[in-house]
Amino acid sequence: MGYLLGLDIGTSGVKALLVSSEGKIISSKTESYPLATPHSGWAEQSPYDWWEATVKAIKETISNNPIGSNQIKGISLSGQMHSSVFLNEKMEVIRPAILWSDTRTSEQCKEIYTKVGGLNQLIHYVSNPALEGFTAPKILWLKENEPENYQKVKYILLPKDYIRYRLTNELFTEVSDAAGTLLFDVIKKRWSTSLLEKLEIDQDLLPPVLNSFDLAGRITKNIAEQTGLKFKTPVVAGGADNACGAVGSGIIQEGRVMVS
Repeated sequence: MGYLLGLDIGTSGVKALLVSSEGKIISSKTESYPLATPHSGWAEQSPYDWWEATVKAIKETISNNPIGSNQIKGISLSGQMHSSVFLNEKMEVIRPAILWSDTRTSEQCKEIYTKVGGLNQLIHYVSNPALEGFTAPKILWLKENEPENYQKVKYILLPKDYIRYRLTNELFTEVSDAAGTLLFDVIKKRWSTSLLEKLEIDQDLLPPVLNSFDLAGRITKNIAEQTGLKFKTPVVAGGADNACGAVGSGIIQEGRVMVS
């Protein structure tokens, strides 16, 4: 019998869940982390807090059951959408992540509409309106309000993608989380070069996009020693929390929708 390890990088904490191939829950552990609100409407977290909580949750999930890590056949992740992790060329976090619930970007949303020619044109590009919680306006906010930090940015990741990078040393996102950035052409399943050009955002800052079920890497030797996971355990791309919730609710056929 094989087992799978799921990791959810939520807003209040990370949850690790070990399940059998039949879907039986074997073990679970939740580790919380703080939320910072330094100004009205702001919501930030440290990606380093996510990582420390993830390592602890994995270790305790593995140690609290008789299943050996060699029986874990694969790992996948879900996570809070839209939140922005800004990394420098050394893959260090530049500033706290700006979360999905942060509302500082009202002016940047207006700016996006102006630059692209209105709501209908934006929908044509990325199938979404400009909302304060999405990733694109956060990038513009950083560029306009913290230019010294923006100049340092080498990569922009979403929460689960940052944790997956730490596990595998591979940089990727996947279609469901990319769709929540306001930079992704949902129809063509690729970054919208047209929108990126209009917003003057360099596509090289964004990671390659996989399908949610694609292999995204394997557990590195260092992480295996740190967590107790088996070296080279496969890690798949995973999905955004709302997308995973939709699948879990049975929204797996064309024409079915879920409002959350």
